[in-house]
Amino acid sequence: MKSRDALIRLKRFEVDEKHRKVAEIEAMIADFKQMAIDLDRQIAIEQERAGITDVNHYAYPTFAKAAIQRRDNLAASASGLEARLAAARGEVEEACAELRKIELVGDRDTDRVRPESHGVTAELETVGAHRATS
Repeated sequence: MKSRDALIRLKRFEVDEKHRKVAEIEAMIADFKQMAIDLDRQIAIEQERAGITDVNHYAYPTFAKAAIQRRDNLAASASGLEARLAAARGEVEEACAELRKIELVGDRDTDRVRPESHGVTAELETVGAHRATS
């Protein structure tokens, strides 16, 4: 019984860790998206200041070109993290399913033990009552 309780605690810990991993990846994606939005604003400001919006123009601001490259890199990183997020969510589902199985087995075994112990108690009470009347 103690080993099953330890196994359940271990599985719950694993589920919690996987939930934390998912939350961490989601936070990273949100941060990358926010940084990309900030870069978009900076690019627009720089284009407005220079009066040039054509990236291929010879006088296009170097800062804007670099910001576009950083924004594109952030978008690519966010896309890669989306794939990791999907995998991490799958791991959470698998870990939760394993935990439910273990808990159900534990509940089933506990339910199986209880009626047997009640039967023994009732049997002992019957024997005790029989002896008291004899």
